[in-house]
This record gives sequence, structure tokens and C-alpha cells, in this order.
Amino acid sequence: MKRKKNAALIAVIAVFGAALLISGGILAYRMISANNAEDTYKGLSESLVSWVDTDPTLPATEPATQAQTPAQTEAPATEAPVPVENPVNFEELLQINPDVYSWITVPDTNIDYPVAQSDYDDNFYLSHDVYKNYSFPGTIYSQSCNKKDYSDRVTVLYGHNMLNGSMFANEYMFMDKAFFDSHPYFYVYTADRKLTYEVVSVFEYDDRHIMNSFDFSDDKVFQDWIDATLNPRSLYCNVREGVKLDLNSKLLVLSTCLNSGDGRLLLEGVLIKDEPAK
Repeated sequence: MKRKKNAALIAVIAVFGAALLISGGILAYRMISANNAEDTYKGLSESLVSWVDTDPTLPATEPATQAQTPAQTEAPATEAPVPVENPVNFEELLQINPDVYSWITVPDTNIDYPVAQSDYDDNFYLSHDVYKNYSFPGTIYSQSCNKKDYSDRVTVLYGHNMLNGSMFANEYMFMDKAFFDSHPYFYVYTADRKLTYEVVSVFEYDDRHIMNSFDFSDDKVFQDWIDATLNPRSLYCNVREGVKLDLNSKLLVLSTCLNSGDGRLLLEGVLIKDEPAK
């Protein structure tokens, strides 16, 4: 009887040990994969993006609203806007992957990535890098329910919450009130435009698919979303005071997983400036 108990105990220990080895191996694989992916994207940014004349770390120079831009208020109405310098080499980027249609950068965070959208699989970039190779960290991406020109009332970009701080993990930096208050803007570049967004709020949300759950073409539905953005039903949130949204607003939602439990962390910005870029 004693031998049987010892054998059973050894079997349990062996199973437990194997489980630890497997889980440890998976964690190690994910960390290695995340670090390799981050090296890939950093290399891509270093070779195809130049912030020399378009430093994204200077958000204080951006206007609070479009109407307050000196160039817009002082220039004659007939004068065409002067294009800003586009720091992203989209010509080479599109040769790497034609699914890439924009670049997002959030000052003082690791969020500095190309944005892709697959024509045949909405979640392809959940697990594939910008070169279309399998990669656990994936790529920042949108789904086909959103237009690629950011003209929808609500556009959602998805990114993993990686343990090494890559992809959209740094959204959590905005949960710190001091960081939130001192970083009011983030930026999106397309091949011919620079879009400036003012950060409206950051908050924890449930795991609903936003674009499938809400018909934003309905004014009431969109107004309800605006109200939730300005007054989130979340214990953990930050909201920028003084921001006004209406039915003409264009919102960009950065969505990532929570650190624990089901649901999403949403960082929302409103488009305040749309400039031609070259």
C-alpha cells in the first residue's frame, strides 16, 4: 500500500513538473518572440521613418482645436494648405507589404508602428508581422469594417498587450494621471496626410467587439458612445477636461487586452487636425 502511495505521489509530482516545464517553455517562447518582433519593428522604424523635422515628442506645439491653428485662421480662405513633411517612407513600406496603410506614433511610449488591414482575413495580423510571417505579437491592425482613410465616426485599431511593453502595452501609461495630463496628443500618418488626435480618455471596457456591437451610423448610438467616452463607466479611467465631442467628431480607439481578466483597455482620441503631407 505504501509503495502504491509513493508511486502515486511521484506520478503527481512528475505531471506537475511537466506542466511547469511546458508553461515555462510557452512563456519563454512568447518572450523571445516578442523581443524578436520588437527588434524587427525598431529596425523598420529606423530605416523607413525619420523624425528629424517632424518630432512627435513635441505635442505642446499642436493646437487645442483645428479652429485655433494660426495658419488656418490667418491665411486667405482660397490659399491651399502647405503640406507638412511626411516622416514615413510609404513607397518602401508598401513594397514590403501593400496591406500597410498608415503609421501610428504616441509620444514617449513604445507605440511607433505600421498599421495594416488584411483584405481576406480580419484577424490575420493578430498573429502575423508586417512581413506576413507568423509572429505571436502580430501587427497593429484594423478590420474591414473600418475604412482605411480614418473617415469613420469610430475607427478601432487593435494591438497586443505584450509583457515586454511592446505593441499596445504602453496604453497603460495613460492610466497614470500625470502621464495622461502631460501627453494630450498622438499622431497617425498616411501616404498623404498627417492626422493629429487629442487624447480624450482611457478606460477599462468589456470584451464586446465594438464595431459589430454598435451601429455608429445611427446618431443616437454614436451619441451614446460619445457620452461613454466622456464619462466612462469604469473604476479605472482618466478623462481630459474641456474636450467637446459632437456628431461630427472622428474618434480613434486603440484597443488592447487588460492586464488581467476579460475585457479591453481603450485609449480614445478625437481628430483635431488633418493636414496634407508629402
